[in-house]
Amino acid sequence: MRPATMRRRRVRPALAVAAATVAAAAVFAACGAPPESTDEAAPAGPGDAAFDLVIVGGAVVDGTGADRFTADVGIRDGRVVEIARDGGLSGRGAEEIDASGLIVSPGFIDHHNHVQNQVHRRPLAENFIRQGITTILPSLHSGDQPYPLRDYIDDLEVAPNTGFFAGHSWTRKQVIGMEDRAPTPEELDEMRDLVRETMEDGALGFSTGLLYVPANYAETEEVIELAKVAAEYGGIYYTHMRDEARGLLPAVREAIRVGAEGGLPVHINHFKAMGVDNWGKTVESLALVDSARAEGIDVKVDLYPYMAGSTGSTVLFPQWVLAGGIDSFRVRVTDPEIRPRVERETEEWMRRDWTGGDLSRIQFRTLRAFPEYNGKRMSDMAADRGLPNNDATGVQLAIELQLAGGFSAIYHFMDEADVIRIMQHPQAMFETDGDPVGYGLGFPHPRSYGTFPRILGRYVREMGVLTLEEAIRKMTSMSADEIGQSERGRIANGMMADITIFDADRIIDRADYVDPHRYSVGIHHVIVNGVPVILDGSVTGAKPGQVLRGPARHLTETPGG
Repeated sequence: MRPATMRRRRVRPALAVAAATVAAAAVFAACGAPPESTDEAAPAGPGDAAFDLVIVGGAVVDGTGADRFTADVGIRDGRVVEIARDGGLSGRGAEEIDASGLIVSPGFIDHHNHVQNQVHRRPLAENFIRQGITTILPSLHSGDQPYPLRDYIDDLEVAPNTGFFAGHSWTRKQVIGMEDRAPTPEELDEMRDLVRETMEDGALGFSTGLLYVPANYAETEEVIELAKVAAEYGGIYYTHMRDEARGLLPAVREAIRVGAEGGLPVHINHFKAMGVDNWGKTVESLALVDSARAEGIDVKVDLYPYMAGSTGSTVLFPQWVLAGGIDSFRVRVTDPEIRPRVERETEEWMRRDWTGGDLSRIQFRTLRAFPEYNGKRMSDMAADRGLPNNDATGVQLAIELQLAGGFSAIYHFMDEADVIRIMQHPQAMFETDGDPVGYGLGFPHPRSYGTFPRILGRYVREMGVLTLEEAIRKMTSMSADEIGQSERGRIANGMMADITIFDADRIIDRADYVDPHRYSVGIHHVIVNGVPVILDGSVTGAKPGQVLRGPARHLTETPGG
C-alpha cells in the first residue's frame, strides 16, 4: 500500500467557519504540504468548498462490524456529513487527505488509563493518539480524581476526547483516610455526597480499585451504596476487581452483585486470570459474565493484549500488612512476634498470585532506592546479592524495598490463551491501562505505546483471532455505546468526526519489555472532532478534544424525580 498524501487547498476566511474548522485549517497550513500538480482540478476558492475536510479513496470500516467499502468521506463543522461510495468528493474540500490503500476507521476508545488528574500536563497525549486513540477514559482505580471535577474539565484543552469518573478510593480517603474499617452512617453519607457532586459535574460513572488500599478495606455493601448514587445519574460502574488471581471467581460475582443491587451497568477493567495456578480460569469467569447477562444484568469487560500487567509493590503483601500506611507497615515488619506471620503469608501470596516461585516475573519499572535496577528483574537483584531465586528471597527483598519507598513493576503473570479467549468474547472491548509518558523518560509498560496497533497487527493480521471489522467494532461503536456516546464510534452521516486512518498491512506495535519507548507504526492520520491531531504520522499540536459528560445511559427520570 502506498503512503497517504495530504493535498492542501485554500482555506475559507476564519470568520466564516466554526472553531473546529479554524483549528483544522491551521493544522494543514502548518504541515507545509507540497503543491498540487497542474493537471488536477482547480482548488476550491474561498467560500466554494463544500467541506472543511475530505478523506478520499480509503477503505471505510464504519465501526458497526459491516464489511469495508471504498468511499470518500466529507467532514464539516466537526461531523461526517457525506459518505460517497462512488467517490466524487475530491476537490470539494478546503483540505483533503488521500487515503488510497488505507483503512478509514472511527477513532479508537481506550476504556482505562492513568491520566485522571494530570492529562493537562501532557495535553497532546502523544503516546495515546499515536495508537489511533481519539477518546481516553481515565477510569479511576487507586488514583485521585480531579476535584471539583467541573472546574477541572471546564478549563481542559487536550488533543483527545476524555471522560471522567467518580473515584471510590479518592472518596474514601477524603472521609476515612487509610483506616481499615467500615464507615459510620454519617461518613457514608459524606461519601455519597462526594460521589453525587462528581456525577453532577459530568462524570460518566463510579469507578473502584478494590485490589488496592484503601478501597480493599470496603465491604461490598459500601460499594453498592455509592454505586446507587451514580445510578441515579445514569452512571456506569467501572471496576478493577478485588482479586484477579485466587479469588477471581468471587470477585466477578461481587462486581455483578454491585451492578444488580446498585442498579447500573457493570464494566470490568483489564479482565484476566493472573498467576500460574489460575491460568485457564477465564473459562469459568467468562461463563459468570454470560450467566449474569442471561439474567438481565448488563456486564461487559475489557482487556489489554499483553501477558504482563503493571502496578505498584503494595500488591505483593496481604492487605492487613499495609493497613494504616507505611508507619504501621514498619511496625509490623520490625515486630519479632508479627514478622514471622508477615513473611509466611506474604510468601504464599506472592507465589500464588505474582511469581509462581520465579522472581524473574517481577520486572522493576521505577525503583526509588536502587534506580540502577529499573528495567531489570527481581531475580537479577537476588543474583547480585548471592540469594536464591525463590519466594522466600522475594519476601525479604519486597519488605526491604517497601520500607525504602516501594516500587512500580511489570508483572509477567498471564497466559496468552486466556488473553485470546477474553478478546474473542462478544462482550469484550479494549484498554491500554497506560500511563501518560514522556518519551524516553522512565521505564513504562509497552502497553502505553502499543496496545491498539498490537491488537490490529498481531491478533488480527498475523493470528486471525478477530477479523479487522470485528476488532474495530469493539474499539469504536461498541465502546461508544458502552458510555452512552451515540454520536461517536461510527462513520456515518451526522456522527462526530473522530477518525483514524491506518495501513492494515503495516500497523504493529514496536515497544517491548526491554525497549518500551518506541512508537507503533502504520498510523497515518488521526482526526478528533474534525481536526487532525496526527497528520502524515506527525503530531500537529492541535487540541480539539471534548470532555464526554454523563449520563452514560438513558434515564427516564431525573435524579430525585
